[in-house]
Amino acid sequence: MTVKEIMAELKTLGDPQIKSILQKHGVREPLFGVRVGDMKPIQKRIKKDYQLAKELYATGNADAMYLAGLIADDEKMTLADLQTWVRQALSNNICDYTVPWVAAGSPYGYQLAMEWIDATEQHIAAAGWATLSSLVSLRPDATLDMAALRSLLKRVAGAIHSAQDRVRYAMNGFIIAVGAYVIPLKEEALATAKKMGTVTVDMDGTACKVPDAAEYIARIESRGALGKKKKTVKC
Repeated sequence: MTVKEIMAELKTLGDPQIKSILQKHGVREPLFGVRVGDMKPIQKRIKKDYQLAKELYATGNADAMYLAGLIADDEKMTLADLQTWVRQALSNNICDYTVPWVAAGSPYGYQLAMEWIDATEQHIAAAGWATLSSLVSLRPDATLDMAALRSLLKRVAGAIHSAQDRVRYAMNGFIIAVGAYVIPLKEEALATAKKMGTVTVDMDGTACKVPDAAEYIARIESRGALGKKKKTVKC
């Protein structure tokens, strides 16, 4: 399939109501308003395509950018590719999900995450923390730098309440991810959650809420899913 063909198909799948909902959740124009479920058949047809993913992302259309993440061949993504993607990830769904998913599947995920979390730009810093969350949910504990993760837990505890909204939300997600997927650090993640207390984020008038990290980890444990790594973070 070509970019022109895919964009035409996405346009036919657009729904004004979905577009309105997405915009309320921080997704920026241009976009058609395509349900993720309606992108899945396109993803299934394409599977992975490194060049096509880059071309779709470069359109700047939020629906196309999201689809680009679903079909990206993460292992082929270069540092330059990922740096370009994160700079252009101005919509919340792209900086919170698309870019972190692809970065985590690339050879440069940890390197870039540690760089991005120091960025002054809200969307880049949020993408960095979300990339770290994806990494700990995917990688075996034996391959993780536990000392670095402990240091990051402490950093979140001390900085979360002064961080920008999207960064604060992503930091909270990182605490949940560590507690849920890194068994050796579960208690430290819970202690961090307790130290943080209630985390508030301006959700732009939507009904979305910030998950309570300790409660969320407890729910995962009650399902017997604690420490069970994901095969993919893309959805």
